[in-house]
Amino acid sequence: QVRLVESGGGLVQAGDSLRLSCVASGRTSSNSAMGWFRQAPGKEREFVAAISRSAGTTTYADSVKGRFAISKDNAKNTVYLQMNSLKPEDTAVYYCAARQQPIPTTRRYDYPYWGQGTQVTVSS
Repeated sequence: QVRLVESGGGLVQAGDSLRLSCVASGRTSSNSAMGWFRQAPGKEREFVAAISRSAGTTTYADSVKGRFAISKDNAKNTVYLQMNSLKPEDTAVYYCAARQQPIPTTRRYDYPYWGQGTQVTVSS
């Protein structure tokens, strides 16, 4: 099993920045991938960004390209999501996810492990 714990959410104003962190524990592997998804009230959970822990390959949703950056620190078993130029439409609960394969896919069903989520609220 893999346990994921997110942190770093909060209430900010439009244009501000936040950095989310996700610490993995348990049966973690460097040959794996981790991602961030988000879910706004009344909406489906959607892909945000993902990264391969070994190769560092990244992929992003079009809605966050150029504003968000995903990174990793394998020594700390931690993945980060740096969010800049935040918009009210970025308001959601952000979830960290992990899979035991190295390809950072965009499909939520590829990720069997999930954190509890952290709330990000962006006011206009």
